[in-house]
Amino acid sequence: MSDPRPRNDTQLSQGLPGLTHHITGHDASGLAIVESDRPAAWTPRINDTMAFDVVYTTSTFPPNMNGNADLTAHDKIIQSDQLGLVNPNGTVARMVDFGPGTEALMHRTQSLDYGIVIEGEVEMILDDGVKRIMGRGDVAVQRGTNHGWRNVSSTEWARMFFVLQDAQKIKIGDKELGADFSNAGSDTEGLAGGQDVGSKL
Repeated sequence: MSDPRPRNDTQLSQGLPGLTHHITGHDASGLAIVESDRPAAWTPRINDTMAFDVVYTTSTFPPNMNGNADLTAHDKIIQSDQLGLVNPNGTVARMVDFGPGTEALMHRTQSLDYGIVIEGEVEMILDDGVKRIMGRGDVAVQRGTNHGWRNVSSTEWARMFFVLQDAQKIKIGDKELGADFSNAGSDTEGLAGGQDVGSKL
């Protein structure tokens, strides 16, 4: 039987369905409408072993949806190609596909993140050595912590959905912890976006 959701044109992952973003709005009478149906647009990372698909962003809090101001701002930031992992003063909703055995090395974002496993099994690794295997539907709440991810399977792609919210820097005693990509390895250019790279604990 053929896959009812064929892979997106820019998709790297084998065996996972393609995705569509259904963005809603209102007509002149106030009834709900679908503003657009947009196929996922994947950006390859780490030598094509990972890929990002930005579903949506907001740049203010609370967001202003009047006159499609938020949608206009989202399209502008995507077209600028300047979006890091976190959007300063806003949010980012992002799908991430991990190739078989792929490990995203330690990094910290200045954000509160919700990470949900959609397909496969992913290991969450913290900088104190603690590890947790997450299955489909499991959620990690990353509160500005230094962490990494690893696709447990050596043969299948895995997929996670993340919502990252800009946050204040973490303070531990006299240390201030901001974004840190110093241990994240190669192909991390631009991931910090507008966030300052902070000190390590």
